[in-house]
Amino acid sequence: MPAGHLCCGRPLYDFGMLDRAKRYLRTVMDALGPEIDAGVPMVVLEPSCASVFRDELRNLFPDDPRAQRLQTQTFVLSEFLTTHAPAFAPALARTVLLHGHCHQKAIMKMDHEVALLQKTGAEVQVPDTGCCGMAGPFGFSAEKIEVSKAVGERVLLPAVRDASEDTLIVADGFSCQEQIAQLTGRRAIHLAQALRLALDGSRT
Repeated sequence: MPAGHLCCGRPLYDFGMLDRAKRYLRTVMDALGPEIDAGVPMVVLEPSCASVFRDELRNLFPDDPRAQRLQTQTFVLSEFLTTHAPAFAPALARTVLLHGHCHQKAIMKMDHEVALLQKTGAEVQVPDTGCCGMAGPFGFSAEKIEVSKAVGERVLLPAVRDASEDTLIVADGFSCQEQIAQLTGRRAIHLAQALRLALDGSRT
């Protein structure tokens, strides 16, 4: 864990504050410099944050070797576990409805997450949900909320409502979790929380 608070800087990038985003990411790379130089894997739990280091970083710092190393050293949790701990698969005898964050589906893909959950024994359902509709701050804007709802109602929200009460809803993105909570009343959890449930169950 970093000794101090570090943010990926995505809000700055998303709102077009590219100079500020670049300065902030330079600060992040300086703070993580020893770990980056040592080749330490960086596990990022929020997919949109991971995508900054995997995608935007190389565009902002195309000639910076440290930025290039951080790009290759950044993993979402499912990638890290399947790559560095392939034997890790606590038993999770549950049905899981899995929704992928847009950044994860576009850049990191969902194959690792599906494979990891299946390896735990979970029955994994992956509906063709597309975007949840929240899209970061998009769904919080009053003038865009109806569009946000319509996107979510295309597949994701009906699938969540139709899921049985004992089905785990897994969505790693904070905005996805927020959309699901606000419009269905169901609580979506992160993959890390699902794995913790599996570990807790294996200890009883």
